[in-house]
This record gives sequence, C-alpha cells and structure tokens, in this order.
Amino acid sequence: MGGFPILTVTTFLPLAGAAFILVQRGDEETVARVSRWAALWTSLATFVLSLWIWIGFDPGTAKFQFVEKANWIQGFEIDYHMGVDGISLFFVLLSTLLTPLCVLASWEAIHTRVREYMVAFLVLETLMIGTFCALDLVLFYVFFEGVLIPMFLIIGVWGGPRRVYSAFKFFLYTLLGSVLMLLAILMIYRTVGTTDIPTAMAHQFPRTMQNWLWLAFFASFAVKVPMWPVHTWLPDAHVEAPTAGSVILAGVLLKMGGYGFLRFSLPMFPDATIYFTPLIYVLSIVAVIYTSLVALAQDDMKKLIAYSSVAHMGFVTIGTFTMTMQGIQGAIFQMLSHGVVSAALFLCVGVVYDRMHTREIARYGGLVERMPKYAFVFMVFMLASVGLPGTSGFVGEFLVLVGSFQVNTWVCALAATGVILGAAYMLVLYRRVVFGRMTRDDLRSILDMDMREVAVFAPLVFLVFLMGVFPSVFLKPTEQTVAELIRKFDAQRTAAVADVGAVAASSRR
Repeated sequence: MGGFPILTVTTFLPLAGAAFILVQRGDEETVARVSRWAALWTSLATFVLSLWIWIGFDPGTAKFQFVEKANWIQGFEIDYHMGVDGISLFFVLLSTLLTPLCVLASWEAIHTRVREYMVAFLVLETLMIGTFCALDLVLFYVFFEGVLIPMFLIIGVWGGPRRVYSAFKFFLYTLLGSVLMLLAILMIYRTVGTTDIPTAMAHQFPRTMQNWLWLAFFASFAVKVPMWPVHTWLPDAHVEAPTAGSVILAGVLLKMGGYGFLRFSLPMFPDATIYFTPLIYVLSIVAVIYTSLVALAQDDMKKLIAYSSVAHMGFVTIGTFTMTMQGIQGAIFQMLSHGVVSAALFLCVGVVYDRMHTREIARYGGLVERMPKYAFVFMVFMLASVGLPGTSGFVGEFLVLVGSFQVNTWVCALAATGVILGAAYMLVLYRRVVFGRMTRDDLRSILDMDMREVAVFAPLVFLVFLMGVFPSVFLKPTEQTVAELIRKFDAQRTAAVADVGAVAASSRR
C-alpha cells in the first residue's frame, strides 16, 4: 500500500462522519435527512477501504499485514499497534459491510433523535474495526470495551418498552467479565514487560499462571459469545433493541468472543487450553441442544432467532477448541456465515415488524400471498441457517463436525443433533409466518418489500451463495494463519512438556 495507513484510515473514518453530523445545524427534519445520508456515504466509503485491504492481503503468509506502529504511552511499552492476519481480515469486512446496511434498514424505522442514532452507529463501527485490528493488549481493551457504550445507548434509547432493563443487563454482564480480563492484561504486562500482542503470543507462560490467565480471558469472551449459562442477557437485548441494533449485536459483537479465543486463549495459553477443553465441549454441547429446544418453544420471532444464535455459536466454540485445521477454519467460517445469516434474519423480522408492529409468530400466516419477494428472501436465509448444502451455513457446520470427529466422536454426534433441532425450529417458524391461510384482515393490505429493502438484502443473499458455492474464497486467506496457530500451539506444548521433564529429571538426581 506504499506506506498508506490503510487500517488507521479505515478505523477512524466513521468518526469523521460522526463529527460532520454533529456540527450540522437547522430544523430537525433537515438535520435528520443530512444525518442519514452522511452516515450512509461514510459507512460505504469505509466499506470500500476495507475491500482495498482484502485486495491487498497476501494469503500466502501467516504474518500480520498492513502493520502500523507508533508510540502511544511512552515509558510503559504500550504502543498504538495495528495489523490484520487471516483470522481478523474478514471480521473487519463483516463490520464494514453490515454498518451501511444497518443505516439503510433504519432509514424509515427511526424517527426520533436521528442525528444521535447515526452518530452512535458510526462510533460503534470505529470501535468494532479497531477491536479486530488492534495488536496491543491495552489498545484492544479500549476498543473491546468501548463497543459497550454506543450499543448500550442504541438499546437504551431506541429500544422497546423494556429497553432500559435490557441495556443495563447487557452492559453489566459484559463489563463484569471484562474487568477480569483487564486484571489478566496487567499480569501479562508485569510478566512480559510489554502489552504487545505478538510478543505476548511468543512468550511461554508458566503452567499455573496460564490457568488463571485463561480463566480471566474466558470470563470475558464466554459472556460475549455468549456461552451457556451466561447467555441470558442476549434474548432480552435482542428483543428490546431496534432492528439495526440486533443486526450488529448478532452479526459482529458476538464474534468478538470467538475472535478473542483465537487471538489470545489458544496461542498464549496452550497448556490451559488443553486442560479446559473438556469444559468448553460440555458447555458448548449444552448450548447447542438446550437453546435449540428453547428456540422451539418461542412465540416471539426475535427471541427464537436470538436463541438460535447461542446454538450456532456453540458450534464455533467446539470447532475452535478442536485444535484441528478443519475445526478452526470451520469455526471462523461459521462465525462469518452466522454474521451474515443472523443479521439477515433479524432484518427479515424488522421488515414485517415495521408493517405490523408485532413480532408474535401467531399474528402472521400466509405472507407468501402478499409478499412473494419477502418470502423468497426469508427462505434463503432460513435454509442457510439450517445448513442446506450450497449455502454458507453448510460449510462451517460441516468443517466443525469433521474437526470434532477427529478429536471426539461423542462431541461430534451430540453437536450434530443441533443441526436437526435447528432445522426443526427454523422450518416451523417459516411455515407459520409465510405459509398457511391468511386469516387476519390487517395482513391483506400488507405491501411487499420496496427497493430500499431489496437493496439491503441483495448483498447478503449474494454472500450466502458465494460462501456456499465457493468457500475457498474465504478459506484460503485464513489457511496459513490457522496452520501457523496450530504449529505454535504444538511447539509451546512440546516445550512445556520438555521443561517439566527436565525439572523432574533434575529432582531425581
């Protein structure tokens, strides 16, 4: 890129758009119109810049690319350090893709405090991109925790009737876990002498320290994923959040937990990872089966999709901790697929909610008669969520099951039940909402999707089939990074075992 600070510009460009919106003056309607267009063009420009990163990315190396480094807190070895590798690349792209779609989806749905709403989304975009690009622990923590503030406001100000309760529940759950992660970061700084992530990844921590550090990071990432039983904040947050808030929450914020496991837990604490892997498997399998059964019992569309997100993320944590090429690549692919599909499903709920102002499944039926375009789009994402071959959902789940089968056949078999249960609750939802007889008079005047809504769904439909038919487009850039992660993981374990053996031999002499 010729020395151009592409990551910094991509990360902070949304803040420039937010600043432009804040200085606008005029009547409320004019400011709202300018705010919408400014947020849309800023987020689109950010997405184009992120595509530039993808185009310039070299898939043949596992090293961090587009690295930018500058002194930040002098005298403490805490730097402004940015970079991307095969693990973080597509999460940056996912963040920049969903933000303009959220702006479009909110075009007519948000009527109050439009300026503040658009500013919150642009600030949120900066923090999301920064989380996936940060290569310093303190910088990562600033971005990672900063995400809570705009999302708290999006839920608490523009959410449903119980928005304040849900916003505080979301904030407190995620903040509590992250405080423990901050303590772990301080311990790493004291041990390594720097908060540089690549340096910490190369350091060999003592076994006992690894266990405590792993648990501290786990407390934060497990809530973010979220894993059972710390998932209870998610359904409330989704139900009360505006549609675009649910899209970002499911599409990007949940992926920060899975990304954290890949970036920190596995490479930094390999011995602790091996020790706690059975715990991860148990919690993940319970999440897959239990939350799928809970989803079957829901009568609210948003709650059903929210519980399905917990089940799908259970596949992610299983794949991540198999420590196999197929399992980890499947986990990354599943996170990307879920980011697209779950975001689209929440947008589907938003389309009918904007027309009927209810999310009760029983209030709908026979929508295919009045909304054929909507029925088709909803079908595509429902089948992708189920994991139909040819869609994005199949590839990630298949790779995770292959990876888990190599490690533990029981884990694979129990996880596979989630595929069956997922088909059950999604097919039931689709049948009750789209098919059947249209018995309610207020549904007979409902209108199909307009061009703005079609424009929102078109890129997501395209991605579902692109990822399903040509998965190598997304697997190839992650291959070398995952292979290097596994190599370093095995090397650190081998070195730790050798050290233990040397100590034991010395004590015998």
